[in-house]
Amino acid sequence: MISTFYPPYHFGGEAMYLYRLSNALARLGHRVTIVHCVDSYRVLTRAHPRGDFAHHPNITVHPIRSRFGGLSPLVTYLSGQPGLKSSALDRVFANERFDVVHFHLVTLFGPGVLRYGQDSLRVYTMHDHWLVCPMYDLWKQGKELCETPSCIRCSLSYKRPPQLWRYTNLLDRELPKVDLFLSPSRSTIEQHRRRGFPYPVQRLPLFLPLEESAPLAQMSDPNARPYFLFVGRLVKIKGAQVLIEAFRRYHDADLLIAGDGNYEGPLRELAAGMQNVRFLGRVHPRDLRGFYRSAIAVLVPSLVYETFGFVTLEALGQLTPVIANDLGAVAEVVSETGGGITYRTEAQLLAAMSLLQKNRALRDEIGSRGHHAYVERYSEESHIKAYLGAIDAARARRLSTASGGAQK
Repeated sequence: MISTFYPPYHFGGEAMYLYRLSNALARLGHRVTIVHCVDSYRVLTRAHPRGDFAHHPNITVHPIRSRFGGLSPLVTYLSGQPGLKSSALDRVFANERFDVVHFHLVTLFGPGVLRYGQDSLRVYTMHDHWLVCPMYDLWKQGKELCETPSCIRCSLSYKRPPQLWRYTNLLDRELPKVDLFLSPSRSTIEQHRRRGFPYPVQRLPLFLPLEESAPLAQMSDPNARPYFLFVGRLVKIKGAQVLIEAFRRYHDADLLIAGDGNYEGPLRELAAGMQNVRFLGRVHPRDLRGFYRSAIAVLVPSLVYETFGFVTLEALGQLTPVIANDLGAVAEVVSETGGGITYRTEAQLLAAMSLLQKNRALRDEIGSRGHHAYVERYSEESHIKAYLGAIDAARARRLSTASGGAQK
């Protein structure tokens, strides 16, 4: 497994997925080696890594720390090559031959990292839109969804130099080396297709272990006000500011915001003086389950094409419905599970909130339906079965192609 970020040096659900996937495979008897870049994490934040992440004995973790520090990810960002990380990667691949090399978040390893694993089955999961977007999230100039790309101008708007390697044939040389492209959602496949990605992609939704989301008893405080819950990084693209504005007009319940991030300051300023908006800060996952369970609904107002929706699964794990912006993979998961309501306008958002707050029977019905679908489709068991099946099928295709070539 190769990923720029890996717990505890990580920012979001994709790295946690990799952690869970690796341990699930290890418990089945596979040996798993993980390579990640500590320097990249430290370039992007001054925060200390948090959390205790135990590993199965079958797992080996190689955290790359270059003596050049932040220069290493900068070289990769500009060149598209592993650069100063190459020697560490060379040592890992010199010491062992792998049946499968799975590339995850490789933004700061660069497309050049795909050359590793020449004799292995190579798999790439699209955890973001980085292959078709330098900023990886299709959020143009920090203002709007990207429908007509202008990548150099957009990069400059983020105060980042353009990635000149994107205007070479580097991707064309490296991407054909991948045997299997996986995507967590149809939305992500569609956005890649729209931007000219030419290779077959197989949908494989991610998972959340059932033991991490067993439903709790609802908190019972007769004096507590009813509330809706937002969970996520406090960055502009997650859309918490949309909710704050909506709660200026919705006074029958509170908005609880769980998370931290570089947009927290502006959000607090926006909510100044609002008694029905509360910031919880970063909440431990164990405690967060209680907040999920007792919420009227979980609100997911993301402004971009998310590639998946872990918050949605966490909510459904607690039988709590979701109200989500009708965009990207989050809306896809809500629709597929029947575990919530989607909206496109603030009026629709407010109507959905009012409906679920006033109609407890409907709220329970939607939450129960969503929980059933989550257990059936997004559990570890079903995911690992599909994951290994996809790898076996890709290996068979590769052997068939090689056999056909040899016969010719």
